[in-house]
Amino acid sequence: MDNHLEPPQAALEALQGAMRGRLLRPGQEGYDAARAVWNGMIDRQPGAIARCVDVADVMAAVRTASEHGLPLAVRGGGHSASGQAICDGGLVIDLSAMRGVRVEPTEGSVLVEGGCTLGDVDHATHPFGLATPFGIISTSGVGGLSLGGGSGYLTRQYGLTIDNLLAADVVLADGSFVTASAESHPDLYWALRGGGGNFGVVTAFRFRCHPVRNVMAGPVLYDLADTGEVLRWFREFMPAAPETLNGFFMVGTVPPAPPFPEGLHGRHICGIVWVYGGDPEAAEGTLAPVRAFGKPLLDGIHEVPFPALQSVFDPLYPPGLHSYWRGDFFTEITDEAIAVHERFAEVPTPLSTMHLYPIDGAAHRVGSDETAFRFRNATWNAVMVGVDPDPANADRIRDWAVRYWEALHPSSAGGAYVNFMMDEGHDRVRATYGENYSRLARIKARYDPHNLFRHNHNIPPADPA
Repeated sequence: MDNHLEPPQAALEALQGAMRGRLLRPGQEGYDAARAVWNGMIDRQPGAIARCVDVADVMAAVRTASEHGLPLAVRGGGHSASGQAICDGGLVIDLSAMRGVRVEPTEGSVLVEGGCTLGDVDHATHPFGLATPFGIISTSGVGGLSLGGGSGYLTRQYGLTIDNLLAADVVLADGSFVTASAESHPDLYWALRGGGGNFGVVTAFRFRCHPVRNVMAGPVLYDLADTGEVLRWFREFMPAAPETLNGFFMVGTVPPAPPFPEGLHGRHICGIVWVYGGDPEAAEGTLAPVRAFGKPLLDGIHEVPFPALQSVFDPLYPPGLHSYWRGDFFTEITDEAIAVHERFAEVPTPLSTMHLYPIDGAAHRVGSDETAFRFRNATWNAVMVGVDPDPANADRIRDWAVRYWEALHPSSAGGAYVNFMMDEGHDRVRATYGENYSRLARIKARYDPHNLFRHNHNIPPADPA
């Protein structure tokens, strides 16, 4: 099938007639803005962009792509570094106008439309003293993050995002609509929890919420030369810490702006971003060993509303930056891995960074075969992020991320978090799903036998038995 196939004019006219939203085509006002995604490295030209405003629009767009054999991409927040939200030629289903959120405080749940960002949900849930575990940048799309697993500040305490997914409304490859849950289409529900966008367009998610209002959070920064010492302490301290405490290790450059003191601006550092979400009366005692360790350059821990924490990195990473990522899961941080981190810790550009997230605690209480997300035995989730606004530095940041990953990969668990993967080939996809891959392929064959939803970390449908 031609991956650049252009939609027939008659088909586009019929689709526009069936939609309440607008169908954008090359040359029309708004088209270039609609095809731009977060990663400035991605520059693709869809044949048309269906800006859906409701489920009926999505159903019509899916049927059009299916009937005409068109390449199809689905855009939620458009934050994926790999750029899978946009295709060349074909049709893009753009959910960005579908951003409704309804909180059910008595049930402790929230209904979230497929175009929402994390910030949309935090805005709605925070007044009720509630939150759902998501990622760490509020402009990320709920859809892509959730379908890949969802790891962030609340993972140790409340699990991955998919561990809090109660149900999903899905438009399937034939344009039909179903709700997947433990009681309805349980095989699809299993696959959606980690299997990415392979199985349909999720137009709404229902998530479990947890009591979260204000947290004690902030960075503790150290000299870059302390990288090895900090990591050796961190690998022992974090798994034994209360699940109400989360912290991710990072290397990077201090931004030249408040609240960082001027004397640290532009300095290469390592550090840990801490979040304590438990009983406020226990905060001081829980954080005491964190604050007592080493010789920090800065202790930035303070009380903060949870949505403010979720959005603290947003100004540093706006849309349009050139970005290249690589990642892996790890069951332990070995001495050999620490030596690699020390070697690559000095980042190539001020916005480049490496994050090492703990994914134990509540995330470990779900079995590796209970959801599509396979690496429940992993304890750490690492990502090397090369970032710069200047296209001239694209090769430089890509080279750093790839060399870092290549040096670290031998000590990894063998697979990666799909939300941190670029287009790295099918073997990486299989390694990520491991023993769950064959089941995912069978479910794919049931719900998308012709692989319409292939513009993703793709799982082709299993051959008929």
